Amino acid sequence: MAADPHPEPLTTALESSASDLLAYLERRVGPDDAPDLLGETMVVAWRRVKELPAEPEAARMWLFGIARGTLLNHARGQRRRWALADRLRLQVRESATAPPADAGTEVRDAIDRLEPDLAELVRLIHWERLSLVDAAQLLGIPASTARGRHQRAKEQLRAALSMEVPLP
Repeated sequence: MAADPHPEPLTTALESSASDLLAYLERRVGPDDAPDLLGETMVVAWRRVKELPAEPEAARMWLFGIARGTLLNHARGQRRRWALADRLRLQVRESATAPPADAGTEVRDAIDRLEPDLAELVRLIHWERLSLVDAAQLLGIPASTARGRHQRAKEQLRAALSMEVPLP
């Protein structure tokens, strides 16, 4: 049996309670997240429309119960995101090895003096350890273009650092 695409009782209940539900959500999460949570509440109510009480006040309380569940899910999700962010910050802090104050400053300065697209390519390949093909893909350029730019960047860096060009 196909579900009615526009159940009149649910539409009526949502229309009569939407502003109260939005105010309820805003008081708990603020005006930025409340509209999204109201939308999630409506989606859940739509999925569970067969459980909608027939009496208007019971239907209103049913919608508030769904909104409360949406809030609890939102809070759990935020706690998980915060915990993940904390774990990532800790990992980065532990794995980051700060170079000595003057180590590599000449090279970093030389890279900074390159054209921005060349400097970013060098950083992606040498600092982030991406392959030339992956760096090209990230920058949205063909690999052959990246090869040419990388070669040009190396030549400019050699000149800037007054390095001897290695013999073939």
